[in-house]
Amino acid sequence: YKLSVSPEMDIMEYCRKEWRGNTPAAKRMRKGYEAVAQKFASIRRIRGDNYCAFRATLFQALSQATQLPKWLQSEDFTMLPENLLSKYDWIKQWQLRQKPGKRMGEISDEIKEYLILLRKKWKNISEIKSPLEKQEACDKLFKNEEEEYCLYEALKFLMLNTAIELYNADKSGRRVPVFSWLLFARDTSSNPCQLMQNHLNHIGHSGGLEQVEMFLLAYALQYTIQVYRLYKFSTDEFITLYPNDPQEEWPMVTLITEDDRHYNIPVRMCQETML
Repeated sequence: YKLSVSPEMDIMEYCRKEWRGNTPAAKRMRKGYEAVAQKFASIRRIRGDNYCAFRATLFQALSQATQLPKWLQSEDFTMLPENLLSKYDWIKQWQLRQKPGKRMGEISDEIKEYLILLRKKWKNISEIKSPLEKQEACDKLFKNEEEEYCLYEALKFLMLNTAIELYNADKSGRRVPVFSWLLFARDTSSNPCQLMQNHLNHIGHSGGLEQVEMFLLAYALQYTIQVYRLYKFSTDEFITLYPNDPQEEWPMVTLITEDDRHYNIPVRMCQETML
């Protein structure tokens, strides 16, 4: 049993513990943490196991959810696996966590269950009115390893669906966001099938999310993901938004990274920031 999201700790106390030296890197990190501490009082460490971008984003989204997103309400949401499989035979090569080699015929039902679980958890948590109870419900969910990984499997599948939509839109001459070109400009993901085989199937196993896949996650969830990238302190990439031209109606979550590989979360906005 490992804590997925550790209890909150004062940001500057955490920084002093982690970055003691006088190297240029340590100085930059301390400056970065000081800037974050202007807005947030505490930090919660996210367990690092190649799912940390999913874990940090989903935890933040659920802990501030007050309603079910529109895309989660649609009736055909849970039909996604069947609908996609009927059009794209290659999706049978989807790798389920801890079930490599399982045939996609069976996998379709499992992914449907994961999507239903995502909707159920999001709905239940968003209906909790008390902030304290909402936080407790999130903490409880992220202590249940079995459910947690099912939710990440659902997120990965939503990313695949979003990638297919963007790819088809571009092929039919419609406007797509710039990151979509970058996503499919990689040798390893020139189409959605390659993206699945070479990237999505490996997330959580042998790697985490790359930068361009953070955009894809943001689009799949219809959330703006704001990231304090501490090693970029004093550059214009210190605070990066995914996507960088967010839709006004999309809610925003905030993460912290020291290296674009591992993500933690800032919590407790300082009072003056909220005003």
